[in-house]
Amino acid sequence: MKSPWLISGLTLAADQLTKLLVVTRFSPGESLGLLPPILQLTYVQNTGAAFGLFKGRQGLFIGVSLLVIGWMTRELLAKPSLALPTKWGYALVLGGSVGNLIDRMRFGYVIDFIDLGVWPVFNVGDSAITIGVALLIWQAVRRR
Repeated sequence: MKSPWLISGLTLAADQLTKLLVVTRFSPGESLGLLPPILQLTYVQNTGAAFGLFKGRQGLFIGVSLLVIGWMTRELLAKPSLALPTKWGYALVLGGSVGNLIDRMRFGYVIDFIDLGVWPVFNVGDSAITIGVALLIWQAVRRR
């Protein structure tokens, strides 16, 4: 799978589908232990950023999301010969960012549900962003 657009689209679809499943089957705050105490599904409406920081600053988060989405899109369009891990990094960040932006614009919060107990609750889009940034850092370090 070499197309960053396909990866980005699949990431967005997985993010939105999993969130839809959570909101149609859980009430906010409701939790289901999958592998207690290691993994639970817990429906959280996050009005903040990562780790719940800066709660209620939706305008700021929407603006930052739009900047990131624009940057990732520009990089993918302007540099078609990027290394595959770099393309994947941009694509994952793009798909995850669009998924969380959709939540913020529709609901005023991001739907989170993956609960590891020792870490703030997160979602598929957050995971994609984290993996994408790690790939981009790895590629940057590798090039030096």
